Amino acid sequence: MAGLIPRQFIDDLLARTDIVELIDAKVNLKKAGKNYQACCPFHSEKSPSFTVSRDKQFYHCFGCGAHGNAISFIMEYERLEFVDAIEEIASLAGIEVEREQNTSPEQQRKQAQIHAQKQDDYQLLGNIARYYQHNLKHHSDSKSVIDYLKGRGLSGEIVKKFGVGYAPDSWDGVMGQFGQSQPLSAQLVELGMAIQGDKNRPYDRFRGRVMFPITDKRGRVIGFGGRVLSDGTPKYLNSPETRIYHKGQELYGLYEAKKYAKDLQRLVVVEGYMDVVALAQHDIPYAVASLGTSTTVEQLQTLFRTVKEVVCCYDGDRAGRDAAWRAMENALPLIRDGFSLKFVFLPDGEDPDTLVRQQGKDAFETIIDNAKPLSQFIFEHLLSSLDTNSAEGKAALIGKFEPYLEKMPDSVLKDSMITDLANKFGLGSEQQLHKLTRTKSKTSTAIKKDAKNKVTPVRLAIALLLEHPHLEGVLEDFSVLDTIELPGIHILRQLLQQCRANPECTGAQLVENWRDSDIGPVLSKLLIWEHHIEKDAAEGVFIDTLDKILNTFVEQRTENLLQKARLGQLNSQEKQELQSLLNAQS
Repeated sequence: MAGLIPRQFIDDLLARTDIVELIDAKVNLKKAGKNYQACCPFHSEKSPSFTVSRDKQFYHCFGCGAHGNAISFIMEYERLEFVDAIEEIASLAGIEVEREQNTSPEQQRKQAQIHAQKQDDYQLLGNIARYYQHNLKHHSDSKSVIDYLKGRGLSGEIVKKFGVGYAPDSWDGVMGQFGQSQPLSAQLVELGMAIQGDKNRPYDRFRGRVMFPITDKRGRVIGFGGRVLSDGTPKYLNSPETRIYHKGQELYGLYEAKKYAKDLQRLVVVEGYMDVVALAQHDIPYAVASLGTSTTVEQLQTLFRTVKEVVCCYDGDRAGRDAAWRAMENALPLIRDGFSLKFVFLPDGEDPDTLVRQQGKDAFETIIDNAKPLSQFIFEHLLSSLDTNSAEGKAALIGKFEPYLEKMPDSVLKDSMITDLANKFGLGSEQQLHKLTRTKSKTSTAIKKDAKNKVTPVRLAIALLLEHPHLEGVLEDFSVLDTIELPGIHILRQLLQQCRANPECTGAQLVENWRDSDIGPVLSKLLIWEHHIEKDAAEGVFIDTLDKILNTFVEQRTENLLQKARLGQLNSQEKQELQSLLNAQS
């Protein structure tokens, strides 16, 4: 397993990345004073409220509140995970991502070989995808293939967007083009593009099929799905599991949905490649396919990392409902407040492809809008096998629901389901039902104080330091802050130490160091805080603010000691401390 990405590499990557250039390549920025503006890419708006600061290397939307550094932008805009975003930015900079060398030289060598092999695999499959796309236009069969695609209602534009191609009805199309040597021939077999035949002569896996390239989250081709043009079998043929393709972890069309869908709010999970492409053809670009598997935990995690609403669209037959139930079971541990999983079951003989072509976009989206919520799906499924009018049926009801409720994390949805059971079926008080199912939510009563508008000396000092890290130089010795006990003072001390350790750091780098902590969002808000203190006055205000912090602490400490003195609770050391404080203030 590859080592962690060193913190120093992340800091260096941010230092060499200009956030204005990075964002401008994806969003058209315009100069506005010392900053840059655009309409926010994360929500719909008519006038620009999205601001990018070159000085701070940070962006902020005053409309929806989105903010962050270059890494945050790539994660949100491209909907990538942290490591993938680092790799994306590093590739734009033309550098390799460093990894901590916490393994033996032999393991490091093997890891380097694996990495090089995967890069070669991605390149080879990308070349094969282009080969299939070339065949779609230039092969002798191209007219009949294009007529087939047109007959399915697909335009040239949508075919291009999804990279659809054609595998000729030949035993050695890919092998003849890419398998000229024994190592390449073996690689094609390992990647599932060829099958090992008799007498050690591999032949093409995909023949006479429309080809749909399957891409990963970064748009790299990792496998293929092929559909026959006529009534041959199997109708769909998919790449097998390989070292770079694991079908239970991937979703067909997810890369395209993130790339082409504006303001992506939900994803619809369908069964086939053609369903995804046909829906995109009808301006429904937010469909993905689960690649012939029941929707797995890994796929659901990816879906909920991308959007908050997922709709599973299945056939209404027994197989479709069984697939929906398995998806529901996999999703239960992932459902939390703010996220939803819904279900749609299409009429017999219909699939998304045929339905959207016959009835159009509006009709299909109406069906999706009226999808069945997860709770309703569970209730209907479990109640269908029970007679809730009988005492026996009611007694069995708790046992039916209990394993599913136990899988769910504490949430409003879970509480409402338990309440419905108690109220609708006369199962006793809600408290009794909670006890029976052992699933009562432990709702936290702790309320976090929102002090974003409260100006305190410590907050102001942190905000100034984030904007001007060189201000750490005004204090020769940070230990003067060690005895101070004020909210946030420990954060200020750590930031000062980080600035001293890295004199060339920026506020964006400092905030990045706190990404996975509860403090990260607070620091992000302070970095974008419009405190209206000019750059030339920052050092003076910072020094004054530190003085206020010291004075505030002295006043508080003096008052505490005086209170103890009134009660006769001072020890000898505290008496000396109080006398010193009083002398200093006289």
